[in-house]
Amino acid sequence: MAGQGSTDERLGRVPLFEGLSKKQLSRISSLMTLLNLEAGTVLARQGEIGRELVILLEGGVEVVRDGEVVALRGPGEYIGEIALVDNRPRTATVTAKTDVVAEVLNRSEFAGLLANAPELSSQIMATMARRLAELDSQSST
Repeated sequence: MAGQGSTDERLGRVPLFEGLSKKQLSRISSLMTLLNLEAGTVLARQGEIGRELVILLEGGVEVVRDGEVVALRGPGEYIGEIALVDNRPRTATVTAKTDVVAEVLNRSEFAGLLANAPELSSQIMATMARRLAELDSQSST
């Protein structure tokens, strides 16, 4: 199920990493672990402590909060940043709807990522802020 191109090239196509140099992409890819997951695999479970950031390269996942589907995510998107940055339990359960190829960063690797490419911090923070705002609006309705 491996996709086309090297990990560096595939990461370069992920919107989060657009505009980074080949050297930065190479440094980032060296921090990551490539996973091939079958459809039905749970990537994150609501309420559990989050220990990794998952970047989707191929396939799709379903995001379920309190038993309700709240989002579908696909290639180029990532999950897990809220739990890593805010040190809070997972806000949703994420399940592979198809076979998925993903890169994973644990907490210390994530810190290394931000140290190696500090310009990513603002993009990750913007995504996190948007997702937290979505959470707040859903819980107040």
